Amino acid sequence: MASADLRQELDCSICLNIYTDPVTLRCGHNFCLVCIDRVLDTQEGSGVYTCPECRAEFQDRPVLEKNRKLCSIAERVRSIPEEETEIICSYCVHSPVPALKTCLRCEASLCDIHCKTHNKSAEHVLIDPTTSLQKRKCSIHDEILKYYCSEDAACICVSCSLAGEHRGHLVEMLDEVSEKKKEKLRNVLQKLTTKREETEKRVQSLQERRRDNQEKAAAVTERVTALFRDIRRQLEYLEKRVLSEISRQEESVSLSVSDLIQQLEIKKDELSRKMRHIEELCNMSDPVTVLQEPDTGDLCDTEDRERHDDQVHDVRDLDVGLISGKLHTLSDIITGINIWVYVKEATKILLNINTASNCMHISGDRKAASRSDINQNRPQTPNRFQSYPQVISSWRFFSGRHYWEVDVSKSVSWRIGMCYPSIDRAGYESLIGDNNKSWCLCRDYNEYTVRHDSKVIWLPDDIPCDRVRIYLDYKAGQLSLYSLCDPIRHLHTVTATFTEPLHAALCVGGGCIKISGGVKRY
Repeated sequence: MASADLRQELDCSICLNIYTDPVTLRCGHNFCLVCIDRVLDTQEGSGVYTCPECRAEFQDRPVLEKNRKLCSIAERVRSIPEEETEIICSYCVHSPVPALKTCLRCEASLCDIHCKTHNKSAEHVLIDPTTSLQKRKCSIHDEILKYYCSEDAACICVSCSLAGEHRGHLVEMLDEVSEKKKEKLRNVLQKLTTKREETEKRVQSLQERRRDNQEKAAAVTERVTALFRDIRRQLEYLEKRVLSEISRQEESVSLSVSDLIQQLEIKKDELSRKMRHIEELCNMSDPVTVLQEPDTGDLCDTEDRERHDDQVHDVRDLDVGLISGKLHTLSDIITGINIWVYVKEATKILLNINTASNCMHISGDRKAASRSDINQNRPQTPNRFQSYPQVISSWRFFSGRHYWEVDVSKSVSWRIGMCYPSIDRAGYESLIGDNNKSWCLCRDYNEYTVRHDSKVIWLPDDIPCDRVRIYLDYKAGQLSLYSLCDPIRHLHTVTATFTEPLHAALCVGGGCIKISGGVKRY
């Protein structure tokens, strides 16, 4: 362990702490690099630089040379923990008592009792118990450090101020300078505290963001896992259907070919019999008998050949077109991936009551619409539909990719689609799908059609359609329609160049339809 005296020898006379990056002036005195730099900075412009220890003068700013040996010693001593020895009262010799204060004047440590009886004059300065008294005394005059020289940034004694090298300098009381420094440090502490609080808030914000990101990643992982599980299920189901179709067609063709082979075998036997009969006639010597036989010369006439060719052509090959049609479901599965995976935000889509026909009832949450025989007596406005039970959404779409869904299980007559806000509100052309400002999927009991500008595209009748999804890619000009059956079925995709914002549009011929969920944006 290093002794206290050794530690004191390694103290910088400016900061009174163990040297940090010690440097040496030409006069031989050592100081911390930061400490002596600060002192020399205060002397800048005075025309002369002085050593804080010996007052040696330099015409030019001294070159600071690092004292490598002293630096090594200071680092080693700094790494050794100081001995935590209890400081004992200097006057309690026979029974050691812990000291309460140390007098710099007397260079003695005092217990509670001796503190009360100690000299109370200003010359006797009491500090917390310490054994490092040399740090509190001038290294030149061996007097208590009471003042601070602002010009040299050094703690000095009375002699330094009155007759020493600091005579005539701006000198202040240590306590006053200490309080000023403490005030500055408090301001710095306040700023650092504010910055730390801001940093803590930033850390909390980032931690919350990380948690949100982890939750989103977990949710996306779950959705993607479910998606691929569903894709595998759909692919397995599709594989079974296609293989079953191939097997069915192969069996049908095989049966057809087997039947034809059997017929041809019978035909072959018949031909063989006729051939033998002809050979017998050819071998007869009696001309009367030959001529009396029916005419059998044209056994392979054109009629037989045509009938034979027809039988051969009746054998159907594998219907590759039908098989390819079933594989079309693959494109629906792939298209569905773009719709289900990366959902960024969900916005509620609400029906605009100010556009609803008076023969249409709108639910309180503005999500469901139904045909009503009771006039709703809403005020007539230019935006309200008058001729048909129709309503459009408050939300409009003018960019991006979105989809929304409708539960149609409680209605057998409806139109669902999108329209421009400039659509007519009265007259025949106000019906969605029957003008050039709207597109829709239409159900009229068991008939399904896609309609735009009175043009009709007929869809298959066997659509299991309880829920419909409408997918919009505004920029690409695509409006895709899906039946949310199992598996999901792509019904049709409309391609157009959209020139206005789009609103969701509903028309209910009977029963009730309801928007399920919100609008998803990508």
